[in-house]
Amino acid sequence: MKIMKFGGTSVGKPERMHQVAELIQKDDEAKIVVLSALSGTTNALVEISNNLAGFDKQAAKHNIDKLETHYHDFIPGLVQTADARNAANRIIDEHFEFLNIILKISFSEALNKDILAQGELMSTKLFSVYLQEQGINHRLLPALDFMSIDTYEEPQVKEISNKLAPLLATHKDVKVFITQGYICRNARGEVDNLKRGGSDYTASLIAAAINASVCEIWTDISGMHNNDPRIVEKTVAIEQMSFDEAAELAYFGAKILHPASIWPAQMYKVPVKLLNTMQPEDKGTTIQEMAGSTGVKAIAAKDGIIAINIRSSRMLLAYGFLRKVFEVFEKYRTSIDMITTSEVAVSVTIDNDAHLDVIVKELGALGTVEVDRDETIVSIVGNEIAETKVILASLFESIKDIPVRMVSYGGSRHNISLLVPGKYKQQTLQLLNKGLFNL
Repeated sequence: MKIMKFGGTSVGKPERMHQVAELIQKDDEAKIVVLSALSGTTNALVEISNNLAGFDKQAAKHNIDKLETHYHDFIPGLVQTADARNAANRIIDEHFEFLNIILKISFSEALNKDILAQGELMSTKLFSVYLQEQGINHRLLPALDFMSIDTYEEPQVKEISNKLAPLLATHKDVKVFITQGYICRNARGEVDNLKRGGSDYTASLIAAAINASVCEIWTDISGMHNNDPRIVEKTVAIEQMSFDEAAELAYFGAKILHPASIWPAQMYKVPVKLLNTMQPEDKGTTIQEMAGSTGVKAIAAKDGIIAINIRSSRMLLAYGFLRKVFEVFEKYRTSIDMITTSEVAVSVTIDNDAHLDVIVKELGALGTVEVDRDETIVSIVGNEIAETKVILASLFESIKDIPVRMVSYGGSRHNISLLVPGKYKQQTLQLLNKGLFNL
């Protein structure tokens, strides 16, 4: 059995849903199809939720009506028979009745999660109606019946597998299952989610839970590119890379893949393929255990980075100083991306400013703290690049005129990361593209 995940742009128009239906019938292998919400839906639901949180029910009502109109306009292009259109309209009416009812309810975080779940619930139900109209044998498999997170908001593959296996076993004659990405239940049994981009994570977790033959991630891009095509004119797709390489790229800014979606597939050795719904004949990118080749594979950039420098003469030969620094970040569950140290200072980077004020205040007890915002991490990723002298020489020669703030080198054989001011991001990516790929 394999997993096929389709993102919002892949199901954002009726004709795209028709194309997805064709793709899932290309072979006879049993499959679980994971769908995101229709493109734009989650953003609209976030706006509605924000309206309610801000006690602006008039704006919430306006946005609910606008989204409902979009969905009713979607139906005539999706299905043709009267029965199918009636069924699709009933689905839309049911979900928007819920959204209108919440206008009368006090807003809460639990209600927010219910609101955000509506997109995936509607897209999968509408797709199911279309498949039924086409006579395609399938079953709708509610993600809320098996996808869950624990008290630390972490999914557990074995628990997901224990819940999912009996559901699949009850439909042994079915080869196509449809389920929702992104949504899940939390430790309290409430509707929750795997955060933005979580449909990739859903697909990878299911692939691990059922030991799938492959996990296919279908988007509107033909695989992972060697650089950001929105910034750099000449880029090429990468045919094969290792899980380690893909994990580095996803974490450090490659938008095609959710960062958390690598580890379940890697742990259970399930190959991941990044494919293009609009150009299904393209090879895309295959991610597996073996890298396939050495050398630089790709460059990614992560924006919105905050650099924090802690300077203290007490650090000199001070046992336990770094432990005290790390304990502050651990206390506020804030991850560190990069770190450099000297005799009297330590610099770290974070990408989340939710607890920045209290972190800076507590670090102030250890020394003088300086904070720089709007930095960018540029990550150069490839198999064994940190051990290849010619690559290192080309890399630093390429960016000799860029004011590099920090360098992370040696912690991974597959990654060299640079911290540069955000305004130098575009120039850095273009210079590296020319220096490392001669493009």
